[in-house]
Amino acid sequence: MTINSFDRIKIPKGFWLGLHYLNIAPSIVVREAGLPLTIVNDQSFVTTDQYFALWQAFSDIVEDPAESTVKLSTNFENAQLPPSVMAPYHARDYRDALNRMARYKQLCAPERIHIVEEGELCTIELSWLFSERSEPPMLVGVSLASLVELGRRGTGKPLNAHAVVLSRPIGNIQALEAFFGCSVRTGSHRSRLILRRSDLDRPFISYNEELLEILTPALDKSLEKKLRNNSIKETVKWIMKQKLASGRPDMQVVASELGMSERTLHRRLMDEGASFKQLLTDIRRESALEYLENPLLDLKEVAFLLGYEDTNSFFRAFRQWEGDTPSRWRAEHLNANFTTDSTAIKTIH
Repeated sequence: MTINSFDRIKIPKGFWLGLHYLNIAPSIVVREAGLPLTIVNDQSFVTTDQYFALWQAFSDIVEDPAESTVKLSTNFENAQLPPSVMAPYHARDYRDALNRMARYKQLCAPERIHIVEEGELCTIELSWLFSERSEPPMLVGVSLASLVELGRRGTGKPLNAHAVVLSRPIGNIQALEAFFGCSVRTGSHRSRLILRRSDLDRPFISYNEELLEILTPALDKSLEKKLRNNSIKETVKWIMKQKLASGRPDMQVVASELGMSERTLHRRLMDEGASFKQLLTDIRRESALEYLENPLLDLKEVAFLLGYEDTNSFFRAFRQWEGDTPSRWRAEHLNANFTTDSTAIKTIH
């Protein structure tokens, strides 16, 4: 489990209300998730992996995850929403609402909402920073369905998605298609919601300029404080490690994951006496030593996992770090570990 000062989630009140609505006792879900009953306390925080475990337990208990997804996404009162989620419901239009949701989501959880407008479509993808596990399908379903419900309640129109793509099935797919008003496909690498860009221009009948003038400064201040009070170096290194295999991560990609501009990320790292380039070198070096201790990985695989295009580039970098070749370093350390283990066994006997 990743230990990170950012990896703290206060379980939303809506989660417990959803259990109540479906007549499920919180204690049953908590026990099924293998977590202590104390987290039912309104002030408790959990890690991303623990949060995922709760949603997976929730999904395992309900009769049909798809039908429960629809019920949870539609049966709630706006007044029950926290300020970070309430603000988008009073935005000027659907686009403004989605952007506000993406910005203030950071106050609730280490989850990012990526919005890309291209051509006639808008694609929305979700990602979590601090877990290598896949998001529970029901959590993905509720998250995407809630974004559609946001548009419907805000515009007062029967807005439908253009398409929905899920990485894994969520129960009765017909129930999901009836809700989203479009086809729902499964089996993709990453789940995504695809909207029509023309729908983003729809004004919100719930637009409340006065309320936003009150909420926005307070939310922006809370977000700035949250980001300022957390060390960012280890978070950046964690994101880098997850993205190395797909190529060398650049500052724009990492800044986007953190929901900030490149300039802000650069300044935050400088404040902590770090640089993006040096952190990338550090995480590559640390990861290289970790991978080389696994005899099942050949050197080409190690180079790939570190984001190098060829093994020669990896070899040159490793020699600069350790003053040796990867193969000799591996042989020496694996032999040293074997000798240590053998000595320990003899001592026991």
